[in-house]
Amino acid sequence: MRVVVGRKDVLRVLARCQGVANRKSTMPVLGNVLLEVEGPDRVKLAATDLYLAVSGSVPAKVDKGGSVAVGARDLFERVRMMPEGEIEIVTGDGAGTTVQAVGSPRRYTLHGIPGEEFPSLPAPESGAVVQMLPAHVLAGLIGGTHFSISTDETRVHLNSALFEWERGRVRMVTTDGHRLSKMEVETPCSEASGSILVPLKGVMELKRLCDEVLAEVAKGDAEEAQAGTVRMLQSGPNAFFQLGALQFSVKLVDAQFPPYGQVIPASSDHMVQAPRMAMADALRAVSIAANDRTGGVKLTLGNNVMRFESESPESGEGFDEVPVDYAGPEFMIGFNARYFLDVLGAMSEDEVVLGVSGELDPAVLTPAGGSPTSSYVAVVMPMRI
Repeated sequence: MRVVVGRKDVLRVLARCQGVANRKSTMPVLGNVLLEVEGPDRVKLAATDLYLAVSGSVPAKVDKGGSVAVGARDLFERVRMMPEGEIEIVTGDGAGTTVQAVGSPRRYTLHGIPGEEFPSLPAPESGAVVQMLPAHVLAGLIGGTHFSISTDETRVHLNSALFEWERGRVRMVTTDGHRLSKMEVETPCSEASGSILVPLKGVMELKRLCDEVLAEVAKGDAEEAQAGTVRMLQSGPNAFFQLGALQFSVKLVDAQFPPYGQVIPASSDHMVQAPRMAMADALRAVSIAANDRTGGVKLTLGNNVMRFESESPESGEGFDEVPVDYAGPEFMIGFNARYFLDVLGAMSEDEVVLGVSGELDPAVLTPAGGSPTSSYVAVVMPMRI
């Protein structure tokens, strides 16, 4: 194989590939990225850990076809150190690969393996229903809910995000058993309905892909502006997403997500509207003095005031209060400060509404005012303090 490609083009795809490639796998080939000539003027790059797979093609001047697999991280670091402009990639006998800057003496040699030994990537079946979704909508759904996905990989039904679509609305729900986040957005997608359970690693990789595409759109790059829409479909045990020149697939979780509708309280006895930023600032300050193990903070509602208190045997006490719109009876509830801070950080509205009923009942956080095209709700379970 002998090709000349643009450093910037290759680096963009390599950044995603080396994030998926698994160097710690017992299968060394999974730590590699595949380079494969695709037609007379394109080169494809791909990586997989057998659960996630990402690929993308870049323009190339092809002198000789072929394929090779080389260390993903090694290739990324070497291409990153190349000067701006074009680079030449040449594969010799034994899959040894040379990377050299065009018009510069800088070059690297990498050990490789024949491309034929690289695992085949999953491909969707013909006829699978395609959904089109704006990238900013998908990024918003993930950004508003990903923090409440459980990191416990043994609980696969919680170590994932539920993604549902029906009648022009899309929804993402996550929970770790202590808190739950649900975001729903109206979007001009097809009338088809469906749901998938995407594992945490896939969710975060998809978020990075969306963020990168949106950054390119924000720069006004005409070619990348076409990537503002995500093309997604489910086929067999995998879900496939296409964002511009990048294709991403993930093996879905085969489990039953908890019945989230039963977790969200239909109403709350005590409702208070509070300034989001002031509430987050006070909570963040008081949480410094909270118990390191539990992160517990006590919230007390009084006459137009919300008080935060924390106590730790090692670090003493913390106190702050925020003026709020509340005229009900005094009420106290304990909770993990980080859970509330995650929710407040995911919101963008100036005011939030907190609903609580009893000291041992879940607290509900929603944006104040609402929106005709979207909804957001977060549930946080209380704790004894």
